[in-house]
Amino acid sequence: MEFDELPGFRFHPTEEELLDFYLTKTVLGQDTADIIGFLNIYNHEPWDLPGLSKIGEREWYFLVHRESVLGRPRRTTEKGYWKATGSDRPIRCLMDPKRLLGHRKTMVFYGGRAPRGSKTDWVMNEYRLPSNCYLSKEIVLCKVYRKATPLKVLEQRAAIEEIVRAPNVTSLSPPMQENFSFYDHQKSFDKFLIEQNNVVHRVEGVTVIEEEDNKIGYPSQIMGVRPIKEHYSELLSPKLVLDWTMDSLWPN
Repeated sequence: MEFDELPGFRFHPTEEELLDFYLTKTVLGQDTADIIGFLNIYNHEPWDLPGLSKIGEREWYFLVHRESVLGRPRRTTEKGYWKATGSDRPIRCLMDPKRLLGHRKTMVFYGGRAPRGSKTDWVMNEYRLPSNCYLSKEIVLCKVYRKATPLKVLEQRAAIEEIVRAPNVTSLSPPMQENFSFYDHQKSFDKFLIEQNNVVHRVEGVTVIEEEDNKIGYPSQIMGVRPIKEHYSELLSPKLVLDWTMDSLWPN
């Protein structure tokens, strides 16, 4: 029976345990119960790695022989590449902070080819021994996992999938053009008013705008440069007549 098949067994080693026990003992050729196996992870895509790991549920561990291309570490796959993020973080012993155990490099997988790759949610932590260590640096230990996706992103993806599944559904609003200025917006809105209402009245009944054959224009152009909302603000909130002298009970 394998370790991960035992009831209640979980493999969640700390960074100190990964460096000071598993990686160090592997480089020295000592037994580590064969829990973490060797694999050239750069010959595989990240989504294929969980099935190639000897152990792991949400995190998968591999021992990797470092390869170099033109003096630089090889971190490309057939469909993408691993890109380092930030600087390497030193890992120190918890009981003796002065003792440097190694370094951790965090990388994110990008689909495609640099520099136009698309970022994914696959992350890898590469652990290596310190440079001043007398042991070989040709072997590193890698932990691969998938970054948790926020709920908001999941909801957005679900909404996009719904739109893709219903291609015949048309939008209620016209599509926005890339270089659609505010003036074009105002002009389109004014034209809409004229098409829907050939005659636009003010509440007070003083100003009337009519579309005639020899007088074609937009309300904002006819009435001046002031915004159209200023002229039709009375339409938004009707005025109340508060003249008490018009009441039939008011004494004459």
